[in-house]
Amino acid sequence: MCGICGIIKFDNSASETEMLQKMMKVMKHRGPDDEGIFTEASAGLGFVRLSIIDLSSAGHQPMFSSEKVTSTGVIRRGRYVIVYNGEVYNYIELRAVLNSKGYQFISNTDTEVVLNSFIEWGESCLDKFNGMWAFAIYDRERKELFCARDRYGIKPFYYYTDNEQFTFASEIPPLLSIMKRKPIQNNQAIFDYLVFNRTDQTEETFFEEVKKLQHGHMLTFKNSELKIKKWYNLRERVNNAEGFRNAEEYREVFSSAVGLRLRSDVPVGVCLSGGLDSSSLVSVLLKDYDKKDLNTFSAVYSKGQYGDESEFINLFRHPGLTEGNSLQNMFYTTPTAETLYTDLNNFVGAHAEPIPSTSPYAQFKVMELAKGNVVVTLDGQGADEELAGYHYFFGFYFKDLLNQFRLLKFFDESKSYIKKHNSLFGIKSFLYFLLPKTQRSRLRVSEKGYLVQEFSNAFYNNSVIADELYGSKSLQDALLNHFKYKLEHLLKWEDRNSMWFSLEARVPFLDYRLVEKTLASKSDMIINKGMTKYILREGMKGTLPEEIRNRKDKIGFGTPQDEWFKTIKFKKLIGEILNSGSLNNRKIIDVSKAKDMFSKHLSGKNYSKEIWKWINLELWFRKYID
Repeated sequence: MCGICGIIKFDNSASETEMLQKMMKVMKHRGPDDEGIFTEASAGLGFVRLSIIDLSSAGHQPMFSSEKVTSTGVIRRGRYVIVYNGEVYNYIELRAVLNSKGYQFISNTDTEVVLNSFIEWGESCLDKFNGMWAFAIYDRERKELFCARDRYGIKPFYYYTDNEQFTFASEIPPLLSIMKRKPIQNNQAIFDYLVFNRTDQTEETFFEEVKKLQHGHMLTFKNSELKIKKWYNLRERVNNAEGFRNAEEYREVFSSAVGLRLRSDVPVGVCLSGGLDSSSLVSVLLKDYDKKDLNTFSAVYSKGQYGDESEFINLFRHPGLTEGNSLQNMFYTTPTAETLYTDLNNFVGAHAEPIPSTSPYAQFKVMELAKGNVVVTLDGQGADEELAGYHYFFGFYFKDLLNQFRLLKFFDESKSYIKKHNSLFGIKSFLYFLLPKTQRSRLRVSEKGYLVQEFSNAFYNNSVIADELYGSKSLQDALLNHFKYKLEHLLKWEDRNSMWFSLEARVPFLDYRLVEKTLASKSDMIINKGMTKYILREGMKGTLPEEIRNRKDKIGFGTPQDEWFKTIKFKKLIGEILNSGSLNNRKIIDVSKAKDMFSKHLSGKNYSKEIWKWINLELWFRKYID
């Protein structure tokens, strides 16, 4: 796990080492253990290393290829050079295949396996990898750069072009650090953030100039020409896949995915929220892999406070609940209004783009807690998009049943949902998803009430969220669209939170074998009898404590932010922001309406989600745009 960057000059002038060093310095938190630079003619690559597999100097990057005799001739030593961020977990198996083809290895790293896989199979090597990655390989003979990103966007890759060069990096601030002018905000991204609570649904970022290579895509750069191609199509893969036949089959693949992500030469821990997903990881590690020395890291609050799941987390302290296994090394942190206020500048800087909730801040503090105890963490990211974990998925499911004229099933599932959850949210979501695209956008804009009219009018009709994501025709279609348009912002936040503290975060639920077979399964394997994640719940019988397995609520890394924004320090900060000329002059937020909402929040109505977005957006503007 590392940070990568690179510069290719258009005019064939020499690549500047100082520029690479500047980018590397900005993202040194991603790789405190080592660093390296390669420059040759107009090409330059930079790298900062967090050592995970083969901690020796043999894992130094940029890494060069060894000499190789092929059927078409000799590939000279050092022709290819790679900078690589990520982990390919099946590198041991791929290395054995490459050994049989005559490849010799000088390290035990997965980096060398990735490089030789590219030499052997070209771009089709990507289909053989099981893991997460963003890498760049430069062919010194052909003067060609090849870059690729993993299937679901676990590892980041940003790029920027101007009249002089093509530049890429693992994060946005390194690119900003070498720009010759101020960046410009992307107002469409800001609109989607404020109205739909979504980011990262397209190649766009919050900066007009900076793009991201989409997940499942690759790019080549040669002779000043940039070409981008999609190498992985989840929808096609799912259409050609066989779904799970039963919960036992799901359980077997899930356990395999967890076990594969234990491959590491440094300590591994788990971010444990107390919810179904992370608790399933811990339970499988205890039962299938006998990891009794496992370290877990959790955010907890006072009993009864929103976001506190200590009741469920502490079930793992008691022998018997997980067939005699219990955890001994459990660590806790308690984020507060005070810690958020103190961390605010670092938190905004760590992410470099606005985020629509303080939930990632809880994860930020969990990662801070983990630093010093482990170097690798596992967590349940991706399970909600794979197994319909959000309650609005019931709306898609009901729409699916209605479109199929399965009216009896529709009424049975609606009744089960209302009875088990004592809520009409799923029904309201169903009705919302039936609306035309423009009505979906207008309704969300009207719910906010604080946007400047001219701003909302300019962007409300251009959002892929209202059109593609909320316009999904079936439950499977919705899940596929969530992988395409929604999952990546969660993965981005996890990457920034973990790498800020020099940690590698691994996500077993996003093993492509598990994803493809799950999404190819029948809808009643996903939602059944008013419960989401049905196949996971069934597969975890006898492994997971029943109190967790049968949970109906969903919190995740929630925070009591409504209380936080009523504290003295935050009232002062929010007041300063709402009264600032800068916020008013941006012509995005109607300050008078925002002040009225904040006044109502202080009187007892909860507008904390919107308040946080104002805070984060304004602080981001001041740090990166102004």
